[in-house]
Amino acid sequence: MSRWAAALLSPILIPQAAWVIARATRLPEAAGPRMGRLGTGPRLRLLIIGDSSAAGVGVTHQDEALSGHLTRHLAQSHTVDWQLIAKTGATTASTLAHLRARDPIPADVAVLIHGVNDTTRLVPAQRFIANQRTLVSLLNLRWNIPRVLLCAVPPVGHFPLLPRPLRTLLGLHATRLDTALQSAFPNGHVPFDMPMDTSMMAPDGFHPGPQIYRDWAALLAARITQQPV
Repeated sequence: MSRWAAALLSPILIPQAAWVIARATRLPEAAGPRMGRLGTGPRLRLLIIGDSSAAGVGVTHQDEALSGHLTRHLAQSHTVDWQLIAKTGATTASTLAHLRARDPIPADVAVLIHGVNDTTRLVPAQRFIANQRTLVSLLNLRWNIPRVLLCAVPPVGHFPLLPRPLRTLLGLHATRLDTALQSAFPNGHVPFDMPMDTSMMAPDGFHPGPQIYRDWAALLAARITQQPV
């Protein structure tokens, strides 16, 4: 449906997309370490894998990003060995190709953060879920990671950078992908269940700001610690 809508609205959407590309502020990935150890208690090996939001675009340092907040939360009850594998622009398919080409990293829990770039590329839901299933199977079987959590596809329809009707079209497709993700992984899906005020976004109007990263990390930490590792 999104592809048909995109085709019908292409005389409007193509200029809007070009305008967004020209206007968008190019924010860097957050600086700082992408692996480390902190905390005391039972050992927890954590992998964070994903796109620009996983990489902390929107804040200056990993301490302010999802990785920093999440590992500090978990370190209150665990010795956390963590590593971040993230790249701006990553889709589920590109992450899958990258992980297939590298040696496995031992972990107890992996957190996957994808969906925005699959949304903007209008990847069909069926292909998106097939790639997600393959990625989870790779982590379970080849990387020997027993627990994989999949973050919800963010609500792209709320991103202030995007003009309408482009924002509406992409928002609907993001919802479609997330509904399919939740259906395919009912036990692993982590809803994006937090306030999404546009004032909380990064200056580019497309990435999370500091408060969203804090809230997101608290949500994920609670989910991870619900089940002993």
